[in-house]
Amino acid sequence: MKRLIIALLLTVGCQRPPPSLTPVTSGELKAAIRGANAPVVLVNMWATWCGPCREEFPDLVKLQRQYQSRGLKVLFVSWDADAVVAQKFLAAQGVDFSSFIKSDAESDPKFIDGVDPQWSGAFPASMVYDGAGNLRAFFEGKKTFPEFDATVRQVLESKATGGTTQ
Repeated sequence: MKRLIIALLLTVGCQRPPPSLTPVTSGELKAAIRGANAPVVLVNMWATWCGPCREEFPDLVKLQRQYQSRGLKVLFVSWDADAVVAQKFLAAQGVDFSSFIKSDAESDPKFIDGVDPQWSGAFPASMVYDGAGNLRAFFEGKKTFPEFDATVRQVLESKATGGTTQ
């Protein structure tokens, strides 16, 4: 019993603070994509109330870990109304980098159109950009790790060879 209490105290004492969530408008998000200084930027629109978002989230975290040394940067944008709920989810998923939450300063339709006019507003939605900020792939709805993996590799390889993926 004593060991269990000590283990619990150590676990509680070692918890990381939840990742920060910065409110973002579509224009600020576009600036963050261009300013990411990464050969590939994957933007994921998600919310804790979205079942498919929650299902694909571990794959996106795995993707970030697998490709961060090659320059992938994942930008998560939560659409939750409560930042604390989103932060708890991010922490539970092992996200240890800053993320975004959609700003109330911009209406949902304006944000959606500002991010990408082809986006219907469905969740989850993911966009993959090259290092110059050019949209290289767009996904609406839940995707699998192999789908994300193939797209990221394709953009990384096209960057290395100077080619394009489209």
